[in-house]
Amino acid sequence: MPNAQCPIPNAQFPMKRIIGLTGGIATGKTTVANYLATAYSLPIFDADIYARDAVTVNSPILQAIAQRYGEEILLADNSLNRPKLGEIIFTNQAERSWVENLIHPYVREQFLRAITEYSQKMVFVIPLLFEAQMTDLVTEIWVVSCSEQQQLARLMQRNNLTLEQAQARIHSQMPITEKAARADIILDNNSTKDALLKQVDLALLRLS
Repeated sequence: MPNAQCPIPNAQFPMKRIIGLTGGIATGKTTVANYLATAYSLPIFDADIYARDAVTVNSPILQAIAQRYGEEILLADNSLNRPKLGEIIFTNQAERSWVENLIHPYVREQFLRAITEYSQKMVFVIPLLFEAQMTDLVTEIWVVSCSEQQQLARLMQRNNLTLEQAQARIHSQMPITEKAARADIILDNNSTKDALLKQVDLALLRLS
């Protein structure tokens, strides 16, 4: 479907093609991003990396988090205790929103900088593309989708989580079905890696 929520690149950077790559946690976004980088040499900009940069030691955002949750949210080297923060925000919507409202403006600023500084074709990996209201930063939306059963299995294995912990992380995001309904391209990752990457090849051709 056409993406009607993309005024920034289309109006100000009409020659750019900016793929907004999203999906649920553990659906295969990294696999797709790595393939686009290696097979097509596309520059990849990742919201998760920017979010980690936002909470580096002594950063204002990390200091605000420590003030809210106490020193136990920090490790011995004063870096963020990510598992501890995860326990808080993935079981409490209000606290998750508070943290996201700190981090998302920083992440958005980094993407805006990339738009002005880099080539015509690029990939923005934004897991919370819809939730963080960043669809205006891209010219097309790709959603990587798989069944919740596969998502749970991959997430539990990858992050060494219990079933309840994995479910909490999945349910903290917009359902995949809703994301898929708003996508320009849906990449089905219920089969093999090769099948997924063939869809990526076709998607690049389809919207070229």
